[in-house]
Amino acid sequence: MTSSSPPAAKTGPVLIAHVVYHFGTGGMENGMVNLINRLPETLFRHQVISLTDHTEFRQRIRHDNVEFIDLDKQPGHDLSWMRRLYRILRETRPDIVHTRNLNALEAQFVAAAARIPARVHGEHGRDVFDLEGKNWKYNLLRRAARPLVDQYITVSRDLAGWLQASVGVSAPRLSQIYNGVDNAKFHPRAGERPQVGPAGFLTGATCVIGSVGRMAAVKDYPTLVRAFIQLCQSGEPAKGVRLMIVGDGPSRQACQTLLDQAGFADRTWLAGNRDDTAELMRVMDIFVLPSLGEGISNTILEAMSSGLPVIATAVGGNPELVSAGKTGTLFKPGDTEALARSLLDYAADPARIAREGQAARARIERDFSLERMVAGYQTVYLKALGRIP
Repeated sequence: MTSSSPPAAKTGPVLIAHVVYHFGTGGMENGMVNLINRLPETLFRHQVISLTDHTEFRQRIRHDNVEFIDLDKQPGHDLSWMRRLYRILRETRPDIVHTRNLNALEAQFVAAAARIPARVHGEHGRDVFDLEGKNWKYNLLRRAARPLVDQYITVSRDLAGWLQASVGVSAPRLSQIYNGVDNAKFHPRAGERPQVGPAGFLTGATCVIGSVGRMAAVKDYPTLVRAFIQLCQSGEPAKGVRLMIVGDGPSRQACQTLLDQAGFADRTWLAGNRDDTAELMRVMDIFVLPSLGEGISNTILEAMSSGLPVIATAVGGNPELVSAGKTGTLFKPGDTEALARSLLDYAADPARIAREGQAARARIERDFSLERMVAGYQTVYLKALGRIP
């Protein structure tokens, strides 16, 4: 076990132990950062316990007193982390244990054994190997843990309905809370397009198609790349179109190979992981998320806040965010042809881009503030502790 700071002493504010499989770059972790940074320090303290380890992403948390603990779980059926977690929970005595997603759910059994007063579980999206949530082994585990969880949180209506129907979670124990977005940080472009990327990348650019996310299998970035290649092959209508993908992961090299083989690498920038996502979104004109599955996408929210129309797959919580014909377009996962047609339609219609982008920004300001998200989580925590009915 490795710990980045000594255990916090038991004091007045409620101590929440956030238990995750791994704390690194990702939408779930970004939501945790926003939550921890904004919950009142007079009421709440935090520790983040990773079954495996954590990365420098933790530096985005502004509070110095947040404890990070790694359990160093090994690949495979290593259960020794349970013993270490039990010891930590007995030593630090958190008031609440908040687990997130299936890969941390088993920590609920440890929390119950350690007699933690309140236990919360959050679902942020289903496993890549079980996108519809029908795997009987996974659901057996969820049902076994259900009596131990005081309150559930989901980030979308889609996930909330699934927990009720497939796992049997009752409505009084279930809260659906949308992620919030920092709409001051993520704001529309004003003036000329910022010049970024490799030399010549934006020369002659009239429309920049962008995406931000982990380049993992579930995000299906090869479909976006293939659609972009089809768009480029249409000739003159796509001459000024560019593609920018911000993020890294296993499919990055496959995407680069597709672009190299098609001869359109000079019109693209696979930027890798970056700390200037908000600025890069102001380079984009259209945002695309080709995922095979989603809970609620933080990057869609950030794109909408940046005044971008969104083209996304009709999966998970995406239809709850993207209003087809108003703030963007939805398409079937893996449908390269449909995506290519949508990209061409948007690239040829700047007025549509502006109109839907303005509507997207207005939706964020109305429904997806960070203040609203934080208030929702605070209510769930106090309810789990029995301080409010």
